[in-house]
Amino acid sequence: MAQDSEAATTTVFDPVAATRASADLWRDARTLIDGLDGKFNIAHEALDRHVNQGHGDQIALRWSGKDGSQQDITYGDLRDMSARFANVLAAHGLHPGDSLFSLAGRVPELYAGALGTLRAGMVFTPLFSAFGPDPIRTRMEIGQANVLLTTASIYRRKIAPWRDQIPSLKLVLILGDDAPEGCVALGPELAAASPDFAPVPMESEDPALIHFTSGTTGKPKGAVHVQNAVVYHAFSGREALGLTPGAVYWCTADPGWVTGTSYGILSPLVNRVTMIVDEAEFDLDRWYGTVEREKVQIWYSAPTAIRMMMRAGAEAAAPYDFSSLTFLASVGEPLNPEAVVWSAKVFGQPFHDNWWQTETGGIMIANRPGMEVRPGSMGKPLPGVEAAIVEKGEDGLRECAPREIGELALRPGWPSMMRAYLNEEARYQKAFADGWYLSGDLALRDEDGYFWFVGRADDLIKSSGHLIGPFEVESALIEHEAVAEAGVIGVPDETAGEVVKAYVTLNPGFRPSDELERELRGHARKTLGAAVAPREVVFRNTLPKTRSGKIMRRLLKARELGLPEGDISTLETDET
Repeated sequence: MAQDSEAATTTVFDPVAATRASADLWRDARTLIDGLDGKFNIAHEALDRHVNQGHGDQIALRWSGKDGSQQDITYGDLRDMSARFANVLAAHGLHPGDSLFSLAGRVPELYAGALGTLRAGMVFTPLFSAFGPDPIRTRMEIGQANVLLTTASIYRRKIAPWRDQIPSLKLVLILGDDAPEGCVALGPELAAASPDFAPVPMESEDPALIHFTSGTTGKPKGAVHVQNAVVYHAFSGREALGLTPGAVYWCTADPGWVTGTSYGILSPLVNRVTMIVDEAEFDLDRWYGTVEREKVQIWYSAPTAIRMMMRAGAEAAAPYDFSSLTFLASVGEPLNPEAVVWSAKVFGQPFHDNWWQTETGGIMIANRPGMEVRPGSMGKPLPGVEAAIVEKGEDGLRECAPREIGELALRPGWPSMMRAYLNEEARYQKAFADGWYLSGDLALRDEDGYFWFVGRADDLIKSSGHLIGPFEVESALIEHEAVAEAGVIGVPDETAGEVVKAYVTLNPGFRPSDELERELRGHARKTLGAAVAPREVVFRNTLPKTRSGKIMRRLLKARELGLPEGDISTLETDET
């Protein structure tokens, strides 16, 4: 009842009205797409318009299999593959507005399936193939999945036992030529389908994508994005990553995550680049060899992978030629300053950090091509993006002064802004206040307009009157040659309120010891000062991380204090 009362006295945020109010701001960005007589279809923007303009023979996707095989797929090929997929969906009675969930690795059929779903006017929802049965089921229930695209192995192990308990599920498509009972083998269906299927014209506010994100408690949230998001996919890919027609681009993110869809499928194709896709997981020599062999120009990766490269040392990179690289970017969590400096020395280009969220649908703040990179900073807002650091007061929100820590907020209205949390209107409304979208991230802005990440609002450590951001402490620890990764939390203290506690994993050649623990604390005190440095450093074999690479500080804290762990569906297997 309290929620109903609160909702009745709170100004309800209207995302459609906010987007319309900002329409003039994005008029120039609309020139990056051509539309369908005033309508939208993301697959048309990613494929058909390029083929229609004579670029059908350009390689859209250069795929490398785990077994070393390779396949080049042109824009014309991918258009035809997606049309066949759309025809398969239509033949099985699916209609615009129905939803398809994908659960597979980085194979060409997944990319064709995503684009075929959008071509048919349906809603595409990617899931990470390493999810266990419960996270998959929860998301499919929330999203009322109509179609599942997956493999026979995943289906038998993770879906079959409870498939009949999802009443909305009409069709299960299995990659390959054979399928378990009750499913449909995709291979023969694609071969028999027509390569002609005109993209279904959609309204700008029709749902197109649903991306799930985990909360600290409760069920995962389904962030709804609309057809109009393609405007921002096109714009931000050019502005933040330098994606231009013909560039060779490698986004290492899995398409089961929002980055792997927004900047691993849609933005690069809309901007007509040649995408490199590797089915295999991280392998240092394989990755370095891929950059050299494919002459990758733009490389978009994650801090976890970059730290693994650092851990192997500059000597591991020495045999490879990185001269093709023109721009490197990082996403997933804040990039430590040490990684920026290291990458500039080793690759001849620094990794450029940027900031965005599942909810924003696209990059909001970035170290853009040509900008001065300040190691540790997330950069500046993209053109058309209004960002501020705010603090809640008695009279509403106030904007913070330079160097003052507050919550990072964005002025609503950009095209890829989420339009809802699926079936959770009250939760959605809480994300907005006084004309701002509240990100839940703490940050500060310097005098030159650069933004600096501090931590999640619930990660902030309050010790003896000091506000301590865990990222600052983690970055200082990683500067020590022994430390590979660090996770920092605040633990209760009778005198100080909270004190800083750090968990670290070590680089090869270093072993846990009391002496090393004292050395790390001393290093942090010298770098940060005694008030901010950790009081204790604990060695771990691994740190709990999401499957997309983010260190889960809240899980470290929950385990330290014996608190409920909340939603851990995205957690990698971790050992302590």
